Amino acid sequence: MRLRVYKRKVLLLAALLLAACGLALWGSHGRPRKPPPTEPPAPTAAARRAANASAPPPDNHTLAYRALFYRRNFDQPVRNLARFPLRAPARLVLVVQVHERAEHLRLLLASLRRAAGVENALLVLSHDLWSEELDRLAEQVDFCPVLQIFFPFSRQLYPREFPGHDPRDCPRDIGQEAARRLGCLNADFPDSFGHYREARFAQAKHHWWWKLHFVWERLRALREHTGPVLFLEEDHYLAPDFYHVLQRLWALRQHECPDCQLLSLGGYGAVRGSFAGRADKVELKTWKSTEHNMGMAFGRDTYQQLMECTDAFCTYDDYNWDWTLQHLTVSCLPKFWKVLVPEIPRVFHTGDCGMHHKATCRPSSQSAKIDSLLNSNQQYLFPETMSVSKRYSLAALSPHVKNGGWGDIRDHELCKSYRRLQ
Repeated sequence: MRLRVYKRKVLLLAALLLAACGLALWGSHGRPRKPPPTEPPAPTAAARRAANASAPPPDNHTLAYRALFYRRNFDQPVRNLARFPLRAPARLVLVVQVHERAEHLRLLLASLRRAAGVENALLVLSHDLWSEELDRLAEQVDFCPVLQIFFPFSRQLYPREFPGHDPRDCPRDIGQEAARRLGCLNADFPDSFGHYREARFAQAKHHWWWKLHFVWERLRALREHTGPVLFLEEDHYLAPDFYHVLQRLWALRQHECPDCQLLSLGGYGAVRGSFAGRADKVELKTWKSTEHNMGMAFGRDTYQQLMECTDAFCTYDDYNWDWTLQHLTVSCLPKFWKVLVPEIPRVFHTGDCGMHHKATCRPSSQSAKIDSLLNSNQQYLFPETMSVSKRYSLAALSPHVKNGGWGDIRDHELCKSYRRLQ
């Protein structure tokens, strides 16, 4: 009798265990549960130590660079004024964003030296890095008034802390779950593709937006400037008649396209054949960042429209300033941008290398090809008049892709703060 009762209890217990196992394997909606996701590898001990360490204090060199940048931006000394008195307002302002490619800058300055009328312009070199070689090149400018400004949040000034690379920042490809376990500073702010910021890529967009503020709002030499500002980069190269053409484009804008927000001196397409019949022709197009980001010129009215879009610019997840502008033309600005651009470019690109390209840099070889093209067509330069020959279909253009690299909230807030920090 006892044996029969004992067997009955054992059978009942077994039935309960089977039922419990069945429930464990069955989901809340009657479906088997998915297996747990595979965990990313645990952060290494070295990575944990880096994430938990304190940011190292700046060294004496870093502090010296910070003092130099601050003093230059505050004093704003304009050289060559005795030889070229600065008219108020200046007819044209050229702003060049300079990083570290001295050979490209040397070629750009050589092209400026040969340009007719450049003595009437103010040249502003906007640096994010100080070096003796770059400073020497600036000091050798003797063909127009020149002023140097310095981006005060560069990697050179903050080599081991934000906006540079902080050793406590998350590695680019770590993944958010692993980043949170690691405890790195920006674990909660990957970009749209799950990657974490890289300071060397983020800096160019910061520099471009800061430069825009500083030039229009802080440069004392530009307080009464009502004309265009031409924005260039160190790897651009100008035709001898660029100033002549830009003046005529600016006048043409008033009559032919008063709602054209920008002028562009050229694009990236190869120029073949003679300039005959084309050097005085202008095209009216929808502005496209991948075509018209070289030699962009605009006035204070366009700048003020951009300032109304500060939040949109500073939070859009693309580390490229020009692709971000393309986004603004369809998301924030009153209307998409129209641009006047000469059929024969007056600005050229001297190198497919640098931040976006890994090709070997041969800027002198490229500039020699440009000089050969210009010399063989010099009789067509300096057209007396310019006219709109082509009016393309105009419609808003959205960026065809978002590149990421700008998901960190620290980048967003620093970018939005430039007007307050000057």
